[in-house]
Amino acid sequence: MDLELAHGAGAPRKATRFLGFADEFGWLLLLLLLAAAQRQRGESWGGVLLLAYQSLGVVYGDVATSPLYVYKSAFAGDDITHSAGNEEIYGVLSFVFWTLTLISLLKYVLIVLRANDGGEGGTFALYSLICRHVRAGLLPGGGTSEDLAAEDKAAAAAGGRRGEGAVSRARTLLERYRLLQRMLLFFALLGTCMVIGDGVLTPAVSVFSAVSGLELSMEKETHKYVGLPVTCAILICLFALQHYGTHRVGFIFAPIICVWLLCISMIGLYNIIHWNHHVYRALSPYYMYQFLKKTQTGGWKSLGGILLCVTGSEAMYADLGHFSQKSIQIAFISVVYPALVLAYMGQAAYISQHHSFENNYHIGFYVSVPEKLRYPVLVIAILAAVVGSQAIITGTFSIIKQCSALSCFPGVKIVHTSSTVHGQIYIPEINWILMILCLAVTIGFNNTKHLTNAQGLAVITVMLVTTCLMSLVIVLCWNKSIFLALGFLVFFGSIEVLYFSAALVKVHEGAWVPITLSFIFMIVMSVWHYGTIKKYDFDVQNKVSVNWLLNLGPSLGIVRVRGIGLIHTELMSGIPAIFSHFVTNLPAFHQVLVFLCVKSVPVPHVEPEERFLVGRIGPKEYRLYRVIVRYGYRDVQQDDLEFEKDLINSIAEFIRNGGPDQNGALEGADKASEKLSSIRSGSIPLWEEDGEVDGSISSNKEINQQTVAQQRKKPRFILPKSAQVDAEVRAELQDLMDAREAGMSFILGHSHMKAKSGSSFVKRIVINFIYEFLRRNSRGPSYAANIPHASTLEVGMVYQV
Repeated sequence: MDLELAHGAGAPRKATRFLGFADEFGWLLLLLLLAAAQRQRGESWGGVLLLAYQSLGVVYGDVATSPLYVYKSAFAGDDITHSAGNEEIYGVLSFVFWTLTLISLLKYVLIVLRANDGGEGGTFALYSLICRHVRAGLLPGGGTSEDLAAEDKAAAAAGGRRGEGAVSRARTLLERYRLLQRMLLFFALLGTCMVIGDGVLTPAVSVFSAVSGLELSMEKETHKYVGLPVTCAILICLFALQHYGTHRVGFIFAPIICVWLLCISMIGLYNIIHWNHHVYRALSPYYMYQFLKKTQTGGWKSLGGILLCVTGSEAMYADLGHFSQKSIQIAFISVVYPALVLAYMGQAAYISQHHSFENNYHIGFYVSVPEKLRYPVLVIAILAAVVGSQAIITGTFSIIKQCSALSCFPGVKIVHTSSTVHGQIYIPEINWILMILCLAVTIGFNNTKHLTNAQGLAVITVMLVTTCLMSLVIVLCWNKSIFLALGFLVFFGSIEVLYFSAALVKVHEGAWVPITLSFIFMIVMSVWHYGTIKKYDFDVQNKVSVNWLLNLGPSLGIVRVRGIGLIHTELMSGIPAIFSHFVTNLPAFHQVLVFLCVKSVPVPHVEPEERFLVGRIGPKEYRLYRVIVRYGYRDVQQDDLEFEKDLINSIAEFIRNGGPDQNGALEGADKASEKLSSIRSGSIPLWEEDGEVDGSISSNKEINQQTVAQQRKKPRFILPKSAQVDAEVRAELQDLMDAREAGMSFILGHSHMKAKSGSSFVKRIVINFIYEFLRRNSRGPSYAANIPHASTLEVGMVYQV
């Protein structure tokens, strides 16, 4: 059906009325979202709009630059051709419009963004959200909901609302069967690996597509030698900018995206009015049917290029922690969505009136730009493509931090780049790995056809994983009807399976790249997770009985010297094997012993008053304490002096409150966590050496680590003279004070993993080589980096697993 034959005097007015209605609808949604933001979070309009403005430069660069390559990818190859009847271009436009509306707007902006884990997004945030409500975590120790979900108020509240029937049965099945829990973790890791793969491919596609505009003004042979070096140079500059942080990058890039969106929307509006003002009729789903009816198999294969119109939607969700739900929604509905619809309609309007392209590969964005504007638009497009890559790079940083905090990725250096916004981070190792891989695929393929095929498979796979996990969230976390969850799964899943099948047939044409990258990252993450579990299991099986320790008497059978000994352990109960290994070889230890367990729990942030759990091991005269320090996967662990101050404060407050004795008759001392008390640090005033009182309370706010290393002072606490405490408590507090003044030593375990004799060949390869290689080349726990080296003692052990 040829829409341009229907020209009439009233057509421009109809088009104007249609666009005016869409604009009014967008502003109505904007006002509703602003009102909701004020009601729910108490945010000012100005604060929400500022974040929405910044999000344009970080979150929406990817989806905003998709008009550069969607039509080109759809018509690339011999799948479909642009005919005089225009059924193909109208069908592609209809598919683009409804895919953008249903997937990006309805699914992600209006539904999935609500499923944030304490303000954080991404596939792994969905996984941790499910684990906290269902107790389906496989992660060791504090990473499981089995140990610490009782402390999480949201999980407890959800537990009280558990219903009967199908929802209850689904929850029970997931909690009971280990196989289902492994499948859940596999889906989360698969989505994470594909996000990383997307982080490699999106910068290459965006920049290469923008630079390809040079071919319209150059000889073909000249462009062949110019396009690739220019693309590589821009990519290197992009990754070199990342260390400045999301906050600065957002302010730099947001104006570029604003100009770009204004540019493509104005060009689109011009093309609609000038070339074909009836093109809006192609938004009808009828044209999708006509398209598939005529093109059949070729049209189905072309869906692999059409799906690129929603690339960046998953990055938008993964970047949720950098901004807020309302700011992202407002920016998309009021600015991004209308501009994209106008851009796609404008391109279709131009192409529908031109049929003399040299080949289908030249059907794209730049041919629809008026010739006088091509060079300015080319410059803006290249800048916008650089910004477009920012969204997925930032999302990759976020999701890798979540995985690392929950023991599913080797330790990496995490630099926090903002003092005010949670989640704005930079990971140097990942940044340079992404850059090298991105340059490799760019140089290797040297064309957008193969790059977009690869990107399409990565994008749609992540979306499928999100749909599956989201259906579980609807049932298990939101406590909605199972039929609602099935409806969500079937509706969005059927759309995405259609696109997935079209992308999968392009494996031999570039789509093998995300499969290969995901396979490599899946091996790394699975091996690290498996090795972490085995190490934790070894600690549990070889921990020393508390009764053994108590039977040694108050001196523990060794010489007790002045000072505090902090023994780091992964165990939340019992005595770690490293302690007996140490005292057996060196029978002396400090007068105050603290078994310290630092745990990352599957929540984004832990409040300061809930961070420290303090308990006592044995009678008071033993001076043995257990402290569990909990951090969310988005929290920044404190520097050594701040941490040391809060730790001593917490123990002192525990003593002053009359913490219960743990008597040795209880072999359940291995259930010591039942007697731990949540302590709010800061109740005991601290006296600095220069005579100033510092009553500050530790905070979990993310800060730039470079700003905390200012003047370092050694704090000590004093007991107020007016405090009403008995002589026994005062004596215990005095011992703690004396020990603190004598100094604090940090005892860290330095373990080596080795498979037991008789283990299978695969296990020996996994543990002895792959896991040990990853352990040697990854960073240790972040708290270890903050410990003064002069006060650190490492005790080596070999773990036979």
